[in-house]
Amino acid sequence: MARINSAAELEELRKSMLSSRDPNKPCITLCSGSACHASASKEVAASIEKELIKQGLSDKVDIRRTGCHGFCERGPIIVIHPEKICYFQIKSEDVPEIITQTIMEKKVIERLLYNDPATNEKIIHESEIPFYENQERIVFGSNGSIDPKSIDDYLAIGGYAALAKALSQMTPEQVLGEVKKSNLRGRGGGGFPTGSKWEGSRNDPSDIKYVIVNADEGDPGAYMDRSLLEGNPHSVLEGLALGAYAIGSNEGYIYVRQEYPLAVENVHIAIKQAEEYGLLGKNILGSGFDFIVKVHQGAGAFVCGESTALMTALEGRAGEPRPKYIRSNIKGLWEKPTVLNNVETWSNVPLIINNGADWFTQIGTERSKGTKIFSLVGKITNTGLVEVPMGMTLRDIIYKIGGGIPGGKKLKAVQTGGPSGGCLPEELLDLQVGFDELTKAGSMMGSGGMIILDEDTCMVDVARYFLEFLTDESCGKCVPCREGIRQMLKILTNITQGKGREGDIELLEELAEVAGEAALCALGRSAPNPFLSTLKYFRDEYEAHIKEKRCPALSCKELIAYYIDPDKCQACTTCARKCPSEAIVGGKNLIHVIDQEKCTKCGTCFEVCPPRFRSVTKISGEPVPPPIPEEARTIVRGGKEK
Repeated sequence: MARINSAAELEELRKSMLSSRDPNKPCITLCSGSACHASASKEVAASIEKELIKQGLSDKVDIRRTGCHGFCERGPIIVIHPEKICYFQIKSEDVPEIITQTIMEKKVIERLLYNDPATNEKIIHESEIPFYENQERIVFGSNGSIDPKSIDDYLAIGGYAALAKALSQMTPEQVLGEVKKSNLRGRGGGGFPTGSKWEGSRNDPSDIKYVIVNADEGDPGAYMDRSLLEGNPHSVLEGLALGAYAIGSNEGYIYVRQEYPLAVENVHIAIKQAEEYGLLGKNILGSGFDFIVKVHQGAGAFVCGESTALMTALEGRAGEPRPKYIRSNIKGLWEKPTVLNNVETWSNVPLIINNGADWFTQIGTERSKGTKIFSLVGKITNTGLVEVPMGMTLRDIIYKIGGGIPGGKKLKAVQTGGPSGGCLPEELLDLQVGFDELTKAGSMMGSGGMIILDEDTCMVDVARYFLEFLTDESCGKCVPCREGIRQMLKILTNITQGKGREGDIELLEELAEVAGEAALCALGRSAPNPFLSTLKYFRDEYEAHIKEKRCPALSCKELIAYYIDPDKCQACTTCARKCPSEAIVGGKNLIHVIDQEKCTKCGTCFEVCPPRFRSVTKISGEPVPPPIPEEARTIVRGGKEK
């Protein structure tokens, strides 16, 4: 791998690569992100390689193990080029047929195609599947086409062209100006204008400055940054180098969770490859600009996603936040000016420099430009990672991309912004997704978690769940967070257990106000959001729990009971056989009853009762009907009394 000494040499290398690649040569791209690894993607890859050797096609067909394709629940996914035939949920045993039928005979295997539930039609091409068709994948799109372990793949799609352009044609001030003009806002949660943050560091007279990639993504169910770092690490490195050039930094860090081994592996490989090509290190592209990147693996503390806590951890101390009397872009890592952005923010920078700020500002709303990657999870038909333009409505994301709510259930709320975000009700589905729009509604963009909640979800319990998470993750440094959210959790737990009292809501509001105003960092200040948003839109559920000792969603264990309707029970014995606590009594031809003292409310009986009977029901806030005496427990079958 020869060192590249100028922007012109980089373009010559790129042209040489492209001229040597046959666009008509068959290529199998296989999703190899962490999600697909869990679905045996490695085994599928081994089967493909073995089958190509077996059929003598190793030199005639390329295989490329890519990053995440986004449609995670349908993995492993392969796309066969140049036809762009897309197959889902591939197993090792499917591989010989794929090689024989599709690669050699150019035939489509219908059973492996996506079946559109709306039209019941098979769709061949990935771009025509509703999940992908309604997205705008400008940042995440390359994940499905390049090998993250190959810098040549990244160069072939225009990689490092933005860095070459900046170093050969632009001053640091011009790079900064373009980012400011783009109105790019940080994708990590705060939504702070990226260019303004950079400008503060640029203008500081210090001779030592730092840039940091925040890859400490800890929100439950969120994995956008992990997948970008796994699937396209060079885009992050290029963005980081551009930021360093703009502010006058020569040293950068990638702070990544230790629980992300594939991301750590791929970014180490990417750094080594970039250094060998001369795209990192000394005198990059002969410009005189020096820049090195180091990787730091975090220990998994959620609070280290906060900028000052992350920097404290990087310094080798306990990851605790510190007061921001002076912003970290002026006084950050080791007291030096430091620019910290998350993975997705850095990945946007090369696109802005390559295509121009005017191109970027055409996407999105007035104050929220570009696209945003969301982790779409929960009670949704299509789960996975989606990239949409700012301004798309929640309704379009959930129904056009997500495919709606499964099982004929009704949507109840959308939780955005991670544990510190909020829950928005069904009546706000036409809200445009944007930083200010979500905040005004009582939630937040956060890093991009989007959890869909259906009618069976208890909103009081949702608030309790997130407060429990935040209580565990609080560093304990300040009293409003350490004790305030702990007390909020205690009260919420009591409410979900039927121990709520008059005045609890008012006390929770008071605690929320104190934590929101007085906590040291954003974790503590935003911790009350799950409670405040659910109270704002679902106050009736809080009052039902407290005043009526009833859970409207029939979810809170201590407030529900399971009951077998004697008019519907067919004595099939399924529930009795499956009950783990042996709480169901009744034999063949005898109506079954649940012994409420033995019942652990696990819900097994409710789940296993045959749909055609539906004899097991859940009740809340009302007494359980007395059991039928054994001598009266006969059943009716075939219209005759047994």
